[in-house]
Amino acid sequence: MPATIDRISVSTSRTPSRRTIGSTWHHALHVVEWQLMAFRAVWRSSVLTSFVQPLMYVAGMGLGVGALVNRNASSTSALGGIEYVTYLAPGLLATTAMMVASMECMWPVLAGFKWQRTFHAMVASPLEPADIVLGEAIYVGLRSLLSAAAVAVALTIFPATRSSGLLLAMPFAGLCGLASGMPIAAYAATRERDSAFPAMQRFVITPLFLFGGAFYPLKQLPVAAQALAKLAPLWHGVELCRAATLHRLQIGTAAVHVAYLLTWIAVGLVATVHSFSKKLSI
Repeated sequence: MPATIDRISVSTSRTPSRRTIGSTWHHALHVVEWQLMAFRAVWRSSVLTSFVQPLMYVAGMGLGVGALVNRNASSTSALGGIEYVTYLAPGLLATTAMMVASMECMWPVLAGFKWQRTFHAMVASPLEPADIVLGEAIYVGLRSLLSAAAVAVALTIFPATRSSGLLLAMPFAGLCGLASGMPIAAYAATRERDSAFPAMQRFVITPLFLFGGAFYPLKQLPVAAQALAKLAPLWHGVELCRAATLHRLQIGTAAVHVAYLLTWIAVGLVATVHSFSKKLSI
């Protein structure tokens, strides 16, 4: 009888209490703390990659290919009368944030369920799936912002890409990264193997990178391709970053782009909470 009473008391003590927004944020920050502790071991190489890669793009495509583009008057007219490197630079902020967030939301998410099972350990504590997802989202947003900051530092090296608008473009790139990453996290949580991730990189992320408006105006593409590109978060992030760095930001247009990115984030969060809850209940 005493053993039965003990089992009942333990089960009752673990019954989840009513959660508040404050407690959810508090629990989510524990997840962020854990992620940052893990990131501490690799942050130097990660930041260096985010700095060097756009530097090479600016030097190779912005200055090299850009010299050919700038000789063509019709090309510079299509770019709004600016040099190609100036046009390219803000696109690198958004594309880098998207790539970093996408990587953080594929293999690391699957590892948390299958290989390391850290999410199972978290949910065995007072944390709930929603807390874990919110913590993951905050961390992905911070990683996107950090990668955008590294790109911004690289862009300040070149006079043609140096702009005070980079300070405003960085949070726009962070939003773009988070909007791109959360739907991927929802999908990754449903996988049992990582075999689908290379295909996602090849057929989803890379085409968005190439055809998302970072390297040339979207109007150069067929109408159907333009419509598809505008459905993804990347184009909206590129437009925000470009308008900020060129000091052409219009409140109304910017509000529409930001609202669209926030919608992707909200839908991604809801889908990810559903995926995490289902996976962790098995």
